Amino acid sequence: MSEAFEPLLRSYDEKRRAELVAAYMAVEHAAEPVAEVRFAALREPALRRTLEEMLRRGGRTLVRAGRSGEPAWISGYRDDVTAELASDPECVPPVADRAALVLVLIHSVAIPRAAGRLADDSWLSPYPVPLEELRRRSQLPVGELEASLRRLRTAGLVTQVRADGDDAGGFTPGPQFHRLTPAARRRLQEELILAAGPGSPLAAAIRARRKGRANDRGESS
Repeated sequence: MSEAFEPLLRSYDEKRRAELVAAYMAVEHAAEPVAEVRFAALREPALRRTLEEMLRRGGRTLVRAGRSGEPAWISGYRDDVTAELASDPECVPPVADRAALVLVLIHSVAIPRAAGRLADDSWLSPYPVPLEELRRRSQLPVGELEASLRRLRTAGLVTQVRADGDDAGGFTPGPQFHRLTPAARRRLQEELILAAGPGSPLAAAIRARRKGRANDRGESS
């Protein structure tokens, strides 16, 4: 690991090098955001800049979580890398998986948010959507829907919440949503609006804004 980043690490002593490598491993492999206080390479701005460069060389970036209370960090793909991956058909999930994920997002995030029960910038939710509700709302065959949910759960895109007492249990967005950059979060929110209310004024505004950006890029090219 440290050999791959030798040009970045050579100016540091052994202790600092170890701190940088430890923080790198933590933000890349932890399921949840890592508390800033746990790693010097997250707390100290100079070390954090080096950590950012280590991640950048692999197409990754630091994503800040814990907007309220104790700051925390995790890694995610850079926005330019995300755009490149999204243009590659080999990297695009099957239609059934995308449909199942949209259903989970709509019923566990969008609807509670519209009701004022969920913060606007949150993609994690304490409101699981029951499997029966997903079956009822989906046009996918039951076996295909359940297979998609299993794949999404394995990929960390959904979490299955077990029933507890009076709670019915169900599915919520998974830990991979911690890794969205601010730009990716905005894009996802727009896509969810387009999927849930394609005829709404907000959806029309999103389409118009996107068309304007595309026209601007065309004029500048």
